[in-house]
Amino acid sequence: MKARLTLALAVAVAATSGCAVTDQVMNPPSGAPVASPQPVATATKATHLWHPAQGLTWQIQFAGALAPTTAEVVDLDGVETTKAQVAALHAQGKKVICYFNAGGYENWRPDRKKFPKKVIGKPLGDWPGERWLDIRKVKTLMPIMTKRIQQCKAKGFDAVDPDNMDGYANAPTGFALKQKHAVAYLKALSKAAHARGLAIGLKGALEIIGKATPMVEFAINEQCLQYDECAAYDPLTRVGKPVFHIEYQGSMESICARVPAGFSTVRKHLDLDAWAEYC
Repeated sequence: MKARLTLALAVAVAATSGCAVTDQVMNPPSGAPVASPQPVATATKATHLWHPAQGLTWQIQFAGALAPTTAEVVDLDGVETTKAQVAALHAQGKKVICYFNAGGYENWRPDRKKFPKKVIGKPLGDWPGERWLDIRKVKTLMPIMTKRIQQCKAKGFDAVDPDNMDGYANAPTGFALKQKHAVAYLKALSKAAHARGLAIGLKGALEIIGKATPMVEFAINEQCLQYDECAAYDPLTRVGKPVFHIEYQGSMESICARVPAGFSTVRKHLDLDAWAEYC
């Protein structure tokens, strides 16, 4: 998933009921009242990190005007989202996750010139303007990624969502990436996030879930039902950590009937606009 969006502040919440819920773009009037905060998860006394509970509803939006949502957790682009938007979502009792691309270079980002040419690899699939990063170069990448994490913190986000950690499973990247490199990189990202009071999730990278579980508070998955891969998250869900899960195909009836315990599932359009359906 790649973030390309222009977000507009929206503070109204759509009230719904029942098993399946659909979010759509709404434009509330200026000065619309904000709902009273409702806690959706607890923090540990030792670190004050957000440790999301299993069963929270979630929304992920990277395209179009930011829409009101009934979801308790919202995943948004860290650059395009404003501090005011995060604060408005907090006022509604929601937790907000900060997306950034940890394993890929994007040629439109404000910090694009910070990346040395030696760490920029081959094009990233069907995503124009993106290239794989050499995540073996942790010392080179972490100053850049730490600034991104700090930006998430400054805007008030509760957690980070570092994308494209699975270069080892994609070819060609331009680098001899292995699972151990993803684990080492995730360890550094986790340390930087936790030091700033931010939770962190693992996006994809199913092969390293066992080693990643102690480093993260949640995971984000795309299409594990479609590809029959959901069981890979057993090490995470067994210890009470949630999987925020996206499917793009199939009926909600079929999807919801097969969702494993510990998963929070949303059905989305491929462009990750405001539209969503929940189990």
